This record gives sequence, C-alpha cells and structure tokens, in this order.
Amino acid sequence: MYILTINGKEKEGAYSVTDDEGDQILYLFEEEDDACRYAMMLEEEGSPEMHVIEIEDEIMIKTCEIHDYKYTVITPNDIVIPPDTNHDFI
Repeated sequence: MYILTINGKEKEGAYSVTDDEGDQILYLFEEEDDACRYAMMLEEEGSPEMHVIEIEDEIMIKTCEIHDYKYTVITPNDIVIPPDTNHDFI
C-alpha cells in the first residue's frame, strides 16, 4: 500500500481528508500509480510537492486501529478526486 506526504516533511504526517462529520480519513492506496495520479491532482490544485511512500499494509492498518485513526483503502476500482477543501495531514 501507499500513502502521501509532503515531500521533505515525511515525518510530519500523512495526507488525509476530513469527512462531513469532521473526522480525518487517511487514504491508503493499493496501487502506486493511483497514489501518484492523486498526488499530481493535488499538486495541480496548489498543494506542495507530494511524496508517495510504500508502507506495509498490515502494519499501517494495525497502527490506525491502535491509535483510533480512520482510514479507507483506495482500490484500483475506486475513483477519487481531491476535495476543494477539507484535506490535512495526520
């Protein structure tokens, strides 16, 4: 799996989206190409340069569950576009 971070600030958190209820949702991409495309869309909208990082899926999901972080797995069948607002880093 893959997550997004700001290039050069990888230790400051991973990209997340805030849902309608105010919860931050971490995006976990199954495919690197999908993560790269999403990063390019973010950058085109004015976000800083993004860095796609490969992560161990079981470890990341377990970490999210331990710390009560919400996450969603983006599969190759999903279509996601960056929101105009409501994105952050957790």
